[in-house]
Amino acid sequence: MNLNPIEQFVLERIDGNLLQFTDSFPAASSHNLIYSGTGNVDWTTGFWNGILWLAYEATNEEKYRKAAEHQLASFRHRVEGKIETDTHDLGFLYSLSAVAAYRITGNAEAKEMALKAADLLTERYFDTAGIIQAWGNLQNPVERGRMIIDCLMNLPLLYWAASETGNVRYAEMAHRHAKQSAAYLVRPDHSTYHTFYMDPISGAPKYGNTHQGYADDSCWARGQAWGIYGFTLSYVYTGDISLLQTAKAVTDYFVSHLPVDKVVFWDLVFKDGDNQERDSSAAAIAICGMLEMVKHLPADDTDKLKYTSIAHEMLESLSELYTTVDHPKSNGLLKHGVYNKPRGWGIDECTIWGDYFFLEALLRIRQNLRMFW
Repeated sequence: MNLNPIEQFVLERIDGNLLQFTDSFPAASSHNLIYSGTGNVDWTTGFWNGILWLAYEATNEEKYRKAAEHQLASFRHRVEGKIETDTHDLGFLYSLSAVAAYRITGNAEAKEMALKAADLLTERYFDTAGIIQAWGNLQNPVERGRMIIDCLMNLPLLYWAASETGNVRYAEMAHRHAKQSAAYLVRPDHSTYHTFYMDPISGAPKYGNTHQGYADDSCWARGQAWGIYGFTLSYVYTGDISLLQTAKAVTDYFVSHLPVDKVVFWDLVFKDGDNQERDSSAAAIAICGMLEMVKHLPADDTDKLKYTSIAHEMLESLSELYTTVDHPKSNGLLKHGVYNKPRGWGIDECTIWGDYFFLEALLRIRQNLRMFW
């Protein structure tokens, strides 16, 4: 494999992390650009495992496969013990670990733990409302009926489970949730709410607000990026053209709010000169979503070239200006990310999902990447 300098840097940084993150995982975000270790209890631990599988796919080097497989026992323990599984993030956790392992190596044990995770995810589905509740106890009146745009990236676990078991109910739940997300999380101008509440009993829509954005009526950048990728993935699995059209619409809104260097601020309400932090992770997610989306647009769609060009420009900006290559003590890949600005978490730091999607984007440019989602 002939590596360019950025790819070489990424693999060297992963190699440097193999020992530290053998029986632990990088925290969700860094501190002074350095990840501490954490147990398999957060929503983000699958991203490190996904990074290892991507590295293995790119190089075919056994050290990455062995490191990824070593951690599967932790994911099995988590799902069997129902440890911090009261969340929709089971897709983030198990698509990039167990599903990836099964798709790449045929690991039957990984398949079974991923199906267990899918079953837990279905327990969060409210049939009348047609949504999967994001997090929290399903009886908690404060959280009850909350869907968030991030969940679009958890739906592929259900589509995969349907294909593996022949039980269409998994896919029906996922498709309905995607449709409800398009109906209520996407505003008329194609910006998005981060969260939206539905009445789980009557199914009636209630109201939208934010959890990580600047304001209830602003547009959280990472949420918009989840929409680009997530609606595209639901189209890939269902063939529902309306979801591809929604993906295009939210992409157009995202692109129309790019600053000069093509890396968005943490909320799209901000622009150059507002003295606000970027979110490099939102850019990395959007690149992956756009590159997937253009594969499915009709040949005569005049926007295909535009989206491809912008995605390449965004990736070039990340590669040239946003990596930690000039911070040799860092164990992260992509700086200038934001975890949760309103709560003061991980501001202007590395984020482990940002690192994952940056590597996925690099590999999407290089090769016909096998999708873990």
